[in-house]
Amino acid sequence: MRSHVWWGTTAMVLGLLAAGCGKGDGGEDAASDTAGKSVSEGYPVTVTDCTGAKTTFSAAPKKIVTSNASSLELLLRLGAGDKVIGTGFPPGKGTLPAALDAQAQQVPALGQTVIPKEKLLGSGADLYIDTFASMGSMGAGMGDAPTEAEYKSAGIKHIYLKSTACAATLKSPVTDLSAVQDDITSLGAVTGTGAKAKELVAGMKKKVAAVQEAVGGTAENKRPTYFFFDYDAGTKQPSVVCNRQVAHAVITLAGARNAFADCDGDHQQVGWEDVISKNPDWIQLGVRNRGSEAANKKAFDEAQKWLESNAATKGLKAVKGGHFLRIGSEQTTIAGVTNADTVEQIAKALYPGKVD
Repeated sequence: MRSHVWWGTTAMVLGLLAAGCGKGDGGEDAASDTAGKSVSEGYPVTVTDCTGAKTTFSAAPKKIVTSNASSLELLLRLGAGDKVIGTGFPPGKGTLPAALDAQAQQVPALGQTVIPKEKLLGSGADLYIDTFASMGSMGAGMGDAPTEAEYKSAGIKHIYLKSTACAATLKSPVTDLSAVQDDITSLGAVTGTGAKAKELVAGMKKKVAAVQEAVGGTAENKRPTYFFFDYDAGTKQPSVVCNRQVAHAVITLAGARNAFADCDGDHQQVGWEDVISKNPDWIQLGVRNRGSEAANKKAFDEAQKWLESNAATKGLKAVKGGHFLRIGSEQTTIAGVTNADTVEQIAKALYPGKVD
């Protein structure tokens, strides 16, 4: 599957919870008052999508289907994994942290990619968490999405994760993780796991704040340029992360400059001549988790070797200097708790000695 299935995804999105679309600057309308109050006051809980359409829950859902591994992982981390009865884009064995992997492997795969419409509507779910802003954006052969009327007829509430699903509606670059944190808070409110959501968000904020204290004051022109090389998206034409993608926020918070920060949207295909013109200081080898440490190392080695041997890239500043970061794609381009870990990892590599 193309990388964008994990962006804004499993490259395209994590979706539409909390109110408003979430602002790149962590704007005040990123989460609704109702969702915020629900953590302490219980139900009803109301969440909105990117257009402002509301969905209200009078009680916690009992049977949840997730569109892919991103929303599945969030539910597992929140302690609501026992309510998940199926998923699309299932995570490969070993993709999630050990503590979550066994649980994830027990969730039935309703589709290896997008869940077929008929199977989703007949799943018996009372909630579908959609990571995709639009099935139409997923390309040919991805199937048709149910209409809202069809969801209603099947008794399924349909909500999105907004931290990436709203990329097309954002009016400014995403420079922090507030939308991701709002999604976690909203999912906690919807599933009755608000206390755990608060704990996860607090942990993310603490980690990012420590990095910001160490490197946040670095002048813009002193920050190294950074290229996320999505090796698994293919090498013929690179697919880059743009300024509406969560990876842009991760890179920015780590004290780097996204080489393609001038690209509006979540991702875009460019030519190698564009990468050469940027001549980045650092390159992250964007490799999807292969399920084992050995398999991951092999994939990272392959990505690095390709850059070092390809005539178009071997002269890049980062390649000549050996400035490669081996950090998994998922924790960088998929909105989730591990985004904060990636901020820390990148900062430690770029600013040795400054970040504990």
